[in-house]
Amino acid sequence: MADPTQLNAENADNLEEIEMQFAVKAVQQAEVYWSLLEKVPGSQLRLTKHDDQIFEQLLEDFPEFKEKSAVAVISEDEMKSPLGKTKWREFCEKFKDIEDYNFGTLLRLKADLEYDQDTTMFAVRIQFYGIEIARNRYGLNDWIHEAAAKKKEASS
Repeated sequence: MADPTQLNAENADNLEEIEMQFAVKAVQQAEVYWSLLEKVPGSQLRLTKHDDQIFEQLLEDFPEFKEKSAVAVISEDEMKSPLGKTKWREFCEKFKDIEDYNFGTLLRLKADLEYDQDTTMFAVRIQFYGIEIARNRYGLNDWIHEAAAKKKEASS
């Protein structure tokens, strides 16, 4: 059996089965998060025990996110530009101690939209945490809980 420590990611084949498993896991995580937001207003939700540290570092590394509008709408092109990749990589590496910090997940591009094929991008978990913690603190996700409560009330 090959030594996994000698694996070169640059030369590794992308195995469809593995990619599908990652995609399924990312969708499951999105569904769980959405369900949480339906039950609890985002402004009252803590995603990790590191929320304060993640939020403070996000604002330090990305001062534009001090503005509610900047975190409400995320530009995939900016995040994936050469400069964006460098800045995000530096941010992400500061959180190596958080389990699965670099695991793939889905990130909504706009805080006022649901998860959908056209409204999400693939990101790493710590990017998701940073952006969603900011959205929750700014109250940008509270509408999800409010909509779920109205729907529940209407069906009663």
